[in-house]
Amino acid sequence: MMPNILSTVAHRPYELPSGKWRMAQRWNDLLFAHWPIATDVMAHLLPTGLEVDSFDGYAWAGVVPFWMDQVRTRAVGERCATVPGTASFCELNLRTYVRSRVTGLRGVFFFSLDAASALAVLGARTLFHLPYFLASMKRKSTSDGSIEYSSERLLSRLSVRFEANYRSLGEVAPSAEGTLEHFLTERYCLFTPHGGRVLVGHIHHLPWPLQAAEAEIRINELPAAHGIALPDRAPVLHFARELHVYIWSLREDL
Repeated sequence: MMPNILSTVAHRPYELPSGKWRMAQRWNDLLFAHWPIATDVMAHLLPTGLEVDSFDGYAWAGVVPFWMDQVRTRAVGERCATVPGTASFCELNLRTYVRSRVTGLRGVFFFSLDAASALAVLGARTLFHLPYFLASMKRKSTSDGSIEYSSERLLSRLSVRFEANYRSLGEVAPSAEGTLEHFLTERYCLFTPHGGRVLVGHIHHLPWPLQAAEAEIRINELPAAHGIALPDRAPVLHFARELHVYIWSLREDL
């Protein structure tokens, strides 16, 4: 059951959005793998209306494998319903961090979201205009607490694969404002272009319960598939066991 976290808002950079939330989800066993990218290079990949949000003079590209469950949608009025075909599935995101040129809001821009649920892909593309792709994905927990994770995008001209083994290295350490981990994770909206406009989708969750992580990333074809060349250096890694999330419908970025 999703906890009632909507009254815990002191950590948010701005107030909760008006209106009722549209969806609720739980995200599990997340790896955050991030690489610094030159800001001018990243700027050329963003839609009109968004600008790079940088840290230490760099834009940041993130690859985030996880799996979700407890997916619910607000159907009519106050009634909520589970979503058939989305009880539990893997998802893999390629993202960066942006500011709205209109409102100044800081949020996430997704280059791609691969998912193992055809219904979730169809629904997200239709309702949220996000670049979801159907993928064949596998996830397995090993005896030492590691996560074995693999993904291969289906119906794609390009080979878009990801394969990694990752695990947590310790206790939860709350991220402090002004740190890189806070910059990379404490985001409460996403942006997506549609019909010549930039739309914003607000979300709510508690502060990320981040842990240090280690990972062996054996295959990572996502960035290249979307025009991003990663630097020849190890990524910055974080892990989170779970996070409950509420999501609002898209609205124009005004």
